[in-house]
Amino acid sequence: MSVAYEATLEFAKSLDQQDKIAHYREQFHIPKDKGGNNWIYMCGNSLGLQPKSTKEYINQELEDWANFGVEGHFEAKNPWMPYHEFLTESMAKVVGAKPIEVVTMNTLTTNLHLLMVSFYQPTKTKFKILIESDAFPSDRYAVESQLRFHGFSPKEGLVEWKPRPGEDLLRMEDLETILKEQGDEIALLLIGGVNYYTGQSLDIKKIAELGHAKNCMVGIDLAHGVGNIKPELHNSGVDFAAWCTYKYLNSGPGSLGGLFVHEKHANDKSLKKFSGWWSHNKTTRFNMRQELDVMPGAEGYQLSNPPILSMAAIKASLDMFNEVGMDALREKSEELTGYFEYLLNTIESDAIKIITPSNPKERGCQLSIQVKNADKGLHEKLTANHIITDWREPDVIRCAPIPLYNSFEDVYKMVGKLKELV
Repeated sequence: MSVAYEATLEFAKSLDQQDKIAHYREQFHIPKDKGGNNWIYMCGNSLGLQPKSTKEYINQELEDWANFGVEGHFEAKNPWMPYHEFLTESMAKVVGAKPIEVVTMNTLTTNLHLLMVSFYQPTKTKFKILIESDAFPSDRYAVESQLRFHGFSPKEGLVEWKPRPGEDLLRMEDLETILKEQGDEIALLLIGGVNYYTGQSLDIKKIAELGHAKNCMVGIDLAHGVGNIKPELHNSGVDFAAWCTYKYLNSGPGSLGGLFVHEKHANDKSLKKFSGWWSHNKTTRFNMRQELDVMPGAEGYQLSNPPILSMAAIKASLDMFNEVGMDALREKSEELTGYFEYLLNTIESDAIKIITPSNPKERGCQLSIQVKNADKGLHEKLTANHIITDWREPDVIRCAPIPLYNSFEDVYKMVGKLKELV
């Protein structure tokens, strides 16, 4: 679709007419004002909108529960016993993995802790954990608690990959320098694939290569990447990754997350793991009173039987993602975000600045708008006009035009209002 952009409503509508996946917008519930007009919802990087099919998928499980009781584990339309398996292939496609490498379970930070049981094995001389300096707070809290659990001080054991003074974005050459100087002391790199604050998408394959060259384990937090970019986890070579599903995967507030463990670790019996009933070989799980026989691959990280109602919501979304495909989503995302960026750059004001990379290959759909003098009032005025964005301290409005349900007209109208307000 790449054409010269124009800052007119007619042009935005023409882009919508050419959009091959525009009809998916009608498959989502879009909040409305009291007059019945759609809100402009650009907050899918925080909580995705509800697919209209979600109620049907959940109701199916409620109906089967009512009709079958415990027999629903085997007699339901989608039997509950193997329910997580119904999600695996589609989830693997979204993150670029093999089915053996992926499982849907728990929530993001829980999964990170379970993965660090295996992949953070510090010694007295190689114990440090490297994160990006502005990692999502939960990641920082998780790694600090892991350091303390193993008897190390976060002040001594936490290494930060920082932007240079006066800059907002991370440079790969600075990571190389850190690893050159401290790599022999670093046991684990845990990096956000897409930074929640700036929207910068990092080259995770390069990160894996740099970390592995220093015998470090490499993990990726894909909370802001899954369903947004194409991380190609298997080919990247990272050891593990974890993500949530309620942002770009539209699975509902607090829904289950997912994890990835590279195939190279699938049959490694020496990996330490916390285990539970659902880690055990599924063919003999109900024999009871046996020694643990951990399943290979990502499934071996499960602990308990899964919450089916949450998985039903995830299935509704993944079935749509499987239908559309990540290639089509990324193609539209680059065009939609590109048009959004173009329109923002037509605003003649020094009150706002885009801090997200301009290169489409170095970002997903989120653009982070830095507000001069950190005035949250601008964000609040947008909200009062039913333009839903996300404010992050100290000074950024995060906006995410989602390719499945946002339109080019949405971004045109949003920028028009923003221009009026600044």
